[in-house]
Parts: sequence; structure tokens; C-alpha cells
Amino acid sequence: MSHTYEKISGNKVRLTFSIPAALFAEAMQKAYLKLRGRINVPGFRKGKAPRRMIETLYGEGVFYDDAFEALFPDAYEEAIREYDLHPVDRPQIDLDEIGEGKDLKFHLEVFVRPDVTLGEYKGLTVEVDQEKLTDAMIDARISQDQDKASRTIDVDDRPVQEGDTVNLNYAGSVDGVPFAGGTAEHQTLTIGSHTFIPGFEEQMVGMNVGEEKDLQVKFPDEYHAEELKGKDAVFHVKVNGIQVTEKPELDDDFAADISDFNTFAEYRESIVKELTDRINENNAIAAENALVEKAGENAQMDIPEAMIEDQADYMVREMAVRMSYQGIKMDDYLKYTGQTREGLAAMYKPEAEKRVKTELVIEAIRKAENLEPGEAEIEKAIEDQAKRSGMDVEEFKKNLTDEQKDYLKDNAAIQMVLDLLKKDATILEKKKEEPAEEKPAKKAAAKKTTKKTETSEETPAEEKPAKKTAKKAAKKAEDAETAEEAPAEEAKKPAKKPAAKKKTAEE
Repeated sequence: MSHTYEKISGNKVRLTFSIPAALFAEAMQKAYLKLRGRINVPGFRKGKAPRRMIETLYGEGVFYDDAFEALFPDAYEEAIREYDLHPVDRPQIDLDEIGEGKDLKFHLEVFVRPDVTLGEYKGLTVEVDQEKLTDAMIDARISQDQDKASRTIDVDDRPVQEGDTVNLNYAGSVDGVPFAGGTAEHQTLTIGSHTFIPGFEEQMVGMNVGEEKDLQVKFPDEYHAEELKGKDAVFHVKVNGIQVTEKPELDDDFAADISDFNTFAEYRESIVKELTDRINENNAIAAENALVEKAGENAQMDIPEAMIEDQADYMVREMAVRMSYQGIKMDDYLKYTGQTREGLAAMYKPEAEKRVKTELVIEAIRKAENLEPGEAEIEKAIEDQAKRSGMDVEEFKKNLTDEQKDYLKDNAAIQMVLDLLKKDATILEKKKEEPAEEKPAKKAAAKKTTKKTETSEETPAEEKPAKKTAKKAAKKAEDAETAEEAPAEEAKKPAKKPAAKKKTAEE
């Protein structure tokens, strides 16, 4: 068995194979033994017809495909190992010669991980948005703890007010006819949250426990259900219960209950440190991303489309997993947003290309600088991952599989590349663009546009009651796609081994 290698371009190679006739003959015999029980030959019981009889009746080529499939995998694997190739798509195969008593000859072309010609990547200067801690951020973080410490109280001595959480039944109809998704029982709704269509929540204010009422509403002209767009509807609602959330006072007692600190001042200081550490980490990641992107701009590579499409498909699967954590099915998300998996993948393609480019650039720098992590770097990667997982380091180590160890070793190498990029880099804070002064007439127009934009962003308030929560959570999951990912994480998608795609001589 022999093979030759030829580079066609920076991301495509040709492999030519020649398999001795003796090996092909063995493969043909094995194919006959495998298939003879499925072939009908007049005058013979199934599985008893001689090979020559079958070939006379159906042609010698009846066993070609199975014989080829038996020989191809080993030949292909041997070649890609010998030439250290990394295919990213299925090979396109052409048969050159096949037949009894002849060497099996064929060639294939396949896209591989492309060559990367690095440009400047040391001492780079980049501008990065730098996040800064604000009082509003501190207050919002404290408010999270305050919400956790809050308690919910049942109310039965007054009607529904703004801010109450109501347990209700509802049944919607248009022209007296119920519509799909418009009926539910024991649903919870926070009055003033604007999660139901306009006018619904406002009309519930003043209702008492046990009271029933018809709410007159109108579906928006822009609505995901075509049959409900702009339609007047009636929702018959019943209030099953009213609850109000009671928040604790922000004082020393609150601090002692919610934390390990005795005073609110000490507790607040710990929140400041927590947020400061998080912001510093985010800013560092932003700088790393900017440096890798700049190094990518300075590099040259011809990325196969298959790599980008594969990454985009992977991102859609990532999105589906995130939504599943929130109890949302991908099929439901697609239904209520009117999208398809193919459409989502196409939407992700620009970001997918950036991810692939990031991975290739980091890999090329690692190879150029001969960066291999030692024990200290690997240990640091393990400790960081254990910390992110909220686990004890030693306990985390005990449960690591060999595959996870390899993953963390690669992460350590990636961090070495990022540290190299940052070593002599200049990180500048991106300047905020000052809005240009406008004449009064233009200012009025800008204000009107802003108002319109804000209204469009509140579209979730116009959703059908029964379906709003799933759609909002799905949108949130989608928006969170790349914001928290560093280059070290983006470069970790495992490579896939492509299946062979064969073109026969007849084709």
C-alpha cells in the first residue's frame, strides 16, 4: 500500500493511493462472503451461489463498493498520520483504476486546517472599552442579595396593586372563539412587569381575590402569530391570590443575615471588592480578545468554509444547551421567533469565522514560539478551573479524566500565548465618541427617533400571555452567546474526523 501527498493550496491537499491487487482481491472475497446471503440467484438458495455466478449475473462491480469501503479507512488514516494532516471536511474521492487482478488506484482532495502566515503579534497597541465600577452597579448587586432575603406575603384584605404578584386563570378569545395558547390556570404575573400584552396588567389593578373579569385588549400589529395581529381580544380572568414581596432594610442586621460581616459597611466593602475583581477580569479578557483579533488582522490564512460552517453549527448547539438549562426547548424558540436552525447558523457565521480565526492564530503563535506548558502552568490551569467550578482543588483533581487533563493542558498553552501577547503590548482605553451638536430641529428629530427605538425594545411587553416567559428567556440566552468567552475558551472546540465522500468511476 503506497500513497503520495501534494499540496494544492494553503487549505487543500491531494492524496494519491495505490493498493496492491492481492489486498484488493482479499477485500473482494470478504465483500462476497458478507453479501452473498442477500443476493438472489436463480437455482441457488440464498447464500449458496458461487461468487463467479453472482458476478456473471450482476457484473464484477457488484462487490466493488464494499471492497473499497473495507480498504479505504486504514489507507486514509495512515496517510493523514504520516503527513500530519488535520482534515476539516469529508474528502472528495475519485477512482482511477479498479478491477480484478489490478492494483486499486484512487486519489482524493480534502480541506485541511489552513497554513497561517503570521504578521506582527508582539508589542501590539490596541484600544479597548474598559469597564468601570459605578454606584449603580454596587446598588444592583446589593439589591440581588436583598431580593434573596425577601419574603412573600399573601394578601387578602385589599385589591391588586402595582408591583403585586398575582396568581390567575385566564382564557382568551377573538370574536368569541378561543385561540391556541390563550388559556392557562394558576399562572403568576407581576403587575407592572409588562410581560403580558398592553392593557392586560393595567386592567387587573383593583381586582380582589376570587373576582372574575373580562379584560378588553388588542394584539399589536407586529405580532408573531399572524392570525392575531391587530385583533381585538377578550381575556376572562380570575384572581386566585395576591402576594406582595417584603424586602429587608439595608442595615447591620441585613448584613449579618446575608453575609459573614457584622456591619453593613463591611458587607458593602466586600461587594465593592467582588465587583472590582470581576471588572478587572473582564477588562483583562477584553484586552486579550483585542490583542488576538489584532494579531489575526496582521496574519494571512485561507479558512475553509467547512470550518466556519462547522463552528456555526456548534454555536447553535451551544445555544440549545443554554436554553435547556432554563427549561426552553429549541423547537419552541424557533417556533415563536419564526426562525430555523439553518437561519441561526447563518446568523452566527460572522462570529464563527472570528472564533476559527482566533483558534488558528493562537495555535500558530504557540507553534512559532514553541510554547509548551510545564507543571506549574498546568497546575495553575487546574486551580483556575476548580475555582470557576466552585470545587476544592484536590477534590477536583481526583475526578479529572484524561480528556479533561488534555483540555486543561491546552488551556494552559493558550494562556501562555495570551501572556506573550500582553507582555509588551500597549492597552489604551477606547475613547468615547462625543455626540455632535445639532440644531434644535435636528435635536427634536433625534429625540423622536430615540423614543421610537425605546418602544421597539419593549416589544416583549406585546407578547401573548402564555408564551412570553419562554421567548424572553430564549432571547436572553441568545444574547449571552459570546460576551463571557475568552480566547482560551473559544479555541477549545474539539476537531471532528470527517467521513469519506466517494465519487465512483461512473460519476
